[in-house]
Amino acid sequence: MKQHLTRYLLGFALLLVLLGHSAGFYHIPLITRLDNIIYDAKVVLSMPQKLDDRVVILDIDEKSLAELGRWPWSRDKLATLVSNLFDKYHAAVLGFDVVFAERDDSSGLMHLEALAGRQLKDNLVFQSALQELRPQLDYDARFAEALKGRPVVLGYFMSSENRNALGALPAPVLPAGTFSGRRIDFRSFTGYGGNLELLQKSAASAGFFNMVPDYDGATRRVPMLVEYQGAYYESLALAMVRQYLGNPKVVPGFPPASKNYQAMEWIDLPTPQGTLRIPVDENVSSLVPFRGYQGSFHYIPAADVIAGRARVEDLQHKFVILGTTAAGLKDHRVTPVGNVYPGVEVHANLIAGMLDGAIKYRPSYVLGADVVMLLLAGGVMVFLLPLLSAARAAIASLAVLLFLLAVNFAFWQAGNLVLPLANSLILVFLLYAVNMSWGYFVESRSKRQFTELFGQYVPPELVDEMARNPEGYSMDGRKAELTVLFSDIRSFTTISEGLEPDQLATLMNLYLGAMTEVVRDNRGTLDKYIGDAIMAFWGAPMDDFDHAKRAVLTAIKMQQALVALNKTLVQRGWPELRIGVGVNTGIMTVGDMGSPVRKAYTVMGDAVNLGSRLEGITKQYGVGIIVGETTRDKLKKDFVFRELDRVKVKGKDEPVGIYEPLGLEGEPSRAEMEELKLWGQFLRSFRAQDWDAAEVTLLNLSRANPRYLYEKVYAGRIALYRKESPGAGWDGSWKFDTK
Repeated sequence: MKQHLTRYLLGFALLLVLLGHSAGFYHIPLITRLDNIIYDAKVVLSMPQKLDDRVVILDIDEKSLAELGRWPWSRDKLATLVSNLFDKYHAAVLGFDVVFAERDDSSGLMHLEALAGRQLKDNLVFQSALQELRPQLDYDARFAEALKGRPVVLGYFMSSENRNALGALPAPVLPAGTFSGRRIDFRSFTGYGGNLELLQKSAASAGFFNMVPDYDGATRRVPMLVEYQGAYYESLALAMVRQYLGNPKVVPGFPPASKNYQAMEWIDLPTPQGTLRIPVDENVSSLVPFRGYQGSFHYIPAADVIAGRARVEDLQHKFVILGTTAAGLKDHRVTPVGNVYPGVEVHANLIAGMLDGAIKYRPSYVLGADVVMLLLAGGVMVFLLPLLSAARAAIASLAVLLFLLAVNFAFWQAGNLVLPLANSLILVFLLYAVNMSWGYFVESRSKRQFTELFGQYVPPELVDEMARNPEGYSMDGRKAELTVLFSDIRSFTTISEGLEPDQLATLMNLYLGAMTEVVRDNRGTLDKYIGDAIMAFWGAPMDDFDHAKRAVLTAIKMQQALVALNKTLVQRGWPELRIGVGVNTGIMTVGDMGSPVRKAYTVMGDAVNLGSRLEGITKQYGVGIIVGETTRDKLKKDFVFRELDRVKVKGKDEPVGIYEPLGLEGEPSRAEMEELKLWGQFLRSFRAQDWDAAEVTLLNLSRANPRYLYEKVYAGRIALYRKESPGAGWDGSWKFDTK
C-alpha cells in the first residue's frame, strides 16, 4: 500500500472529481458533450429505419406553394382541406404544426364592410348583396365551421422572451395547484402566441409545438407539459394522441412511496382499453424516439388533399399533421439523425413512439445509477491497476470498459432506460492513463548518460535540476509529446537591405537576446537560430506536463517583449519589427542527432514541420500567433482561443484547426468575448455554406474591429465559393500550396 500510495491518491482524486459531476455538485461541459455524442450514436444505431404509415405529414412543400401561392394560404382553402380530410379521406386526427394568430382578410370582406358602414351605408342594394355574400367571404368563419365537431388539434407556441399573450389558449390539461408541495422543474413560460378565439373555440383541442434544444443546439427531447401562470398545458403530439384515445385525463405519474422523491417520471393516459404510459424526465420532457432519417413517415403535398388528388388509403384512419419542409418557412431542427430535420417530423416521431411505448426513459434517479457505476468501476481500477503489469493492466481496463458498455446497452435495448456513460468511460481511460504514465515516467528506471552532456544543448538554468537525478535523462532518440515554437521576423529581407551590416548585426543581437531571454524564462529548450528565425521546444530533456502552456505563454510574452524592443529601435532610427509565431504540440522524435563532426539535441517529426508551417501562415491571417489544434485542445480551459480556420498545409492531406490565443482565461475584455462569439457564429454559417449569413456576420465583425486581415481573407473565399461551390462533401478547410 505504501509503495503505491501516490497512485492510489491520484486515482481517488480523479474518482472524486467525476463523482462530483455525476452527483450534480458541479457541471463539466466536456462530459455532457460526450454523453450527448454517445446518446446520438445509440439513437442512430438502434433506430428501426422503417416507414411508419400510421402518421402522415401533410406537407406545405415547394409543390404546394407553387400551386396555391405563398404561405399563409387563405382560410377558405384550409376549410376545404379539413373537410376533404375527414369527409373524403376519413382521417383519424388532424394536428396543425402552424398557428393562426391573425384574421384572414384576403377575401376583401373587411373593406366591403367598411364601405357598408360609411360611403354605401344608405345603399340598400349594396347592403343586401353584402349580407348574402358575407358567409362566403368570411374565410375565418368558414374555417371555424369546418373545424367544428372534428378531432382537430390546433398548434400554438409558448414564449419566454416577453409577456405578450396573443390569441386564445385552450383550457389547461391540469389546473393551477396540481403539484402543490412538489418541486418539479417544469419549463415555465411568460407569454404565448395562440390562435384566433373563433378558431380555438371551434377546434377540439390545441397543443404547443415548442421544441427546446439542448445546450449544443440539438433537439433530443420535447416538453410534454409546460407551466404558464400556474396552470399546465400539453404539447401538440400529446394532444393529438389524447384526441385519438377519446380525450382521457392526463394523470401525473410518481413512483410509489415518493414522499421525498419530488420528480415526476411519467404521464398516464387511462382508457377503457388500458393505460398508455409516457416516460418524462426531470423537466417533464420526453426523448424523441427517432424512427430513422428524414422521410420515416409518409409525406403528402397539402395541395393534393385540397384538390382531392390524394389516395384515400394513404390517409384513412391516420394521424395527420400539417407542417412544412419548405426551406423558406424555416421549420428545421438539428437532431441526432440530421442537421436539417423537419420540425413536423419530430412531432410525428413522438406520436409513433407514444403509440408503441418506445420512448426512452431517463428519470432523475439515473444520476444515482451513474454514481454507483463510477464507484464500482473506479474502486476496482484504483486498487487493482497499481498491482498489475502494463499488459495485465490493459486487459483489466478493457474488461471494465466492456462491462460498462454491455450494462449500458442492455438497459437501453431491454429496458428503454437511458443511463449516462461518458463519466464512466472517462474514468476508465484516465485511471489507465495515469497508471501507465506513472509507471513510465516515475517507476521505470534505466541507465542514463551524465547530465553534464546536456549542458551543450539546453539552458544552463535547467542543468542544475537535471543534475539532481542524472540517471533520469538520456540523449538517446525517443518519441514524446512535446510542444515546439517557431518565430520569424516579417519582411526581414526588406529590413536588412535598409541597414548597414554593423547596424543589422546590432539589431539581430538585440532581437535574439530579448527573445531568447523570454524562452529561457519559461523553461524552454532553445533548439537553434535559423537566420532571423528562432526554434525552441518544451517537454524535453526535462519532462514538463505544462509544455503546451509554457510554449503559448512564451509566444505571447515574445510579442509583448517586442513592443518594448521596438521603442529602442525607433529611438535609434531603425524600423520596428513584427514577428509571426507558430506553436504546435504532438508526438516528436527528440534526441542527440547529427554527424560525427557535429551533433545537436533537437526535435523532428510531422508535428515539428506543422509548427513551422503555422508560423509561415501567420502573415496570411494578419495575426501574431497561431497554435495547432492539439495545443489548443490541451489548453482550452486555461486560455481563450479564437478559431481562425481549418487548413491543409503543404505536405498534409488532413485538415487541422488553427487558433489564435487571445490570453489566459478571464483576460480578454467583454467586448472581445462578444466579438469572439460573433466570430464563432460566422464560422458556423461559413462551414454550412450559408454564404449570405456568413457575409452579414463578417460585415458586422469588420465594422466592430477592422484590423484583422483574416476577415478580408474570408470575404475573398465567400466570393470565390459563390462562383464555384465547394460541394456537399466539403470539410470547411482551405489548402495552402506553399510553406
